[in-house]
Amino acid sequence: MSLKVEFLFDFGSPNAYLAELALPGIERRTGVKFEYVPILLGGIFKATGNMSPFESLHGIKNKPEYQALETQRFIRRHNVTKFRPNPFFPVNTLMLMRGAVAAQFEGVFEPYFRAAYHHMWEEPKKMDDLETFRAAFISSGVDIDRLLERAQQDDVKKGLIDRTTDAVNRGAFGSPTFFVGKEMFFGKDQLRDVEESIVEQIGQPVSKTA
Repeated sequence: MSLKVEFLFDFGSPNAYLAELALPGIERRTGVKFEYVPILLGGIFKATGNMSPFESLHGIKNKPEYQALETQRFIRRHNVTKFRPNPFFPVNTLMLMRGAVAAQFEGVFEPYFRAAYHHMWEEPKKMDDLETFRAAFISSGVDIDRLLERAQQDDVKKGLIDRTTDAVNRGAFGSPTFFVGKEMFFGKDQLRDVEESIVEQIGQPVSKTA
């Protein structure tokens, strides 16, 4: 039986954006493919009593500066060149995440996913504004009106709720969260452990080729 490896994400998390950029390298080295699982971060926060670093670090001396330093280290380590802070952060991602589930159901997830991250963290926009949202996806060649209509259907809404509830039930409290089989890892800084766990569970050495 093949190993199930999952990336639980919300487009509103800059750390999920950064982490995802490192996943293709892990896939090449280990031969696994990550399953991309849309979750609603606001729903997870509500269910777990958690909050974003934007809120939790407010007023704490030195810690926000250290978090920023760690982010810059990650960016240098993985040669990230396109990331830009979103000046409208935090953004309500309900529309984005329902769209992601709809895109999965309709078989157009990859272009939707890439466009969403582009307009959130590469050419940042206020993606919880409907007109801005539509214009952004249209500019990326995504048939967003079809997906917006699909996203209003009950199976899509339930799909996002179910994915979010399942994440909480399995121990998740934020994004990005990774599951390697039943092992959970949280945060972009755990990617080395994610890769080590994959290697251990599939029982083969990591390829050193890029």
